[in-house]
Amino acid sequence: MTNILNILKEQKDSKLKGNLYHITQILFAYNTNHIEGSTLTEEQTRYIYETNTLITDTSNLTTNIDDIIETSNHFKLVDYMLDNANNVLTEDLIKKFHKILKTGTSYERLSWFNIGEYKKLTNEVNGNVTSKPEDVEKDMKALLKWYNSIENVKLEDIIKFHSQFEKIHPFQDGNGRVGRIIMFKECLRNNIVPFIILDKDKLFYYRGLNEYQNNREKGYLIDTCLNAQDQYKLLITKYLNVQFEE
Repeated sequence: MTNILNILKEQKDSKLKGNLYHITQILFAYNTNHIEGSTLTEEQTRYIYETNTLITDTSNLTTNIDDIIETSNHFKLVDYMLDNANNVLTEDLIKKFHKILKTGTSYERLSWFNIGEYKKLTNEVNGNVTSKPEDVEKDMKALLKWYNSIENVKLEDIIKFHSQFEKIHPFQDGNGRVGRIIMFKECLRNNIVPFIILDKDKLFYYRGLNEYQNNREKGYLIDTCLNAQDQYKLLITKYLNVQFEE
């Protein structure tokens, strides 16, 4: 398969617009942030990326500053992820992802938020219990030990890691975005077509996570990721003229 990682890195370094890297930055930042409640539109995200300015909706002049900062930070996060995509997944790298995403936000003023470090306070996701703060480091070490022991990582392994990562929920906030950037990274590292979970599919994504984490049906999450992968294949075909077998 065409080495997507090398192409994305080359396009990043070229600083040219209108390529796969360019559209990946915009779609990834818009969708992953919108899933978590960002109010910015895809058009506003594009303008922030392309011009470092923000289009203001005259019908609603209120814009959350954190939404803008986290969008800009996500562009940096993707670049950092690409530069480190071939590195083994570690606690330090995951913490760095979180630090890049959250630096400069209002959360940084909260001493208990712990940007770039594991959570200090108990949290939950969709009503499900997550790892206790005192158990996070132990649980993350166990998860990474299992994952890094796999000789030939498959997409299903990456999805399983994601499900367990979100169940641990190691950070006070930003777990979903960090988790999704990890999936993208690990796909690139293992020469698997990466994918972006689209905001329009977030209900399928959330349902899939819930079913997977509660040991019921794994197919919902896997199918959601496969569908997202198909959407990214269309981008690859469009921007790189690469055809995929049916």
